[in-house]
Amino acid sequence: MKKAMIVQPMNGLGEGQILEARTKAVAELERRGYEVVDTYFKDGLVVPPKVVNVPLYYMSQSLGKMAECDAVYLCDGWENARGCKVERAAAVAYDLELIGYDLPCRGDAS
Repeated sequence: MKKAMIVQPMNGLGEGQILEARTKAVAELERRGYEVVDTYFKDGLVVPPKVVNVPLYYMSQSLGKMAECDAVYLCDGWENARGCKVERAAAVAYDLELIGYDLPCRGDAS
């Protein structure tokens, strides 16, 4: 079974808003036959003491999960979130399928 992860903005959103968008994305991915790789670290991760940039640490963990995936699902608003833009760029660079709300980033050749 193919695997996909969800790329969604979270900064400034409440847990209810995050989960609502995530539920819709999971339903669409499952409808398409994908297994969803969970990248919602709602209970947090144990951040090593040497980490000075926690958001970047979370990004590194998300990109590690992306390595397990065939596709990414882009939720509405991804283009306004720096982490989502990085995740989308990695997906494009490594030829993962893009699903969902997709607009080219500024400077994209696509």
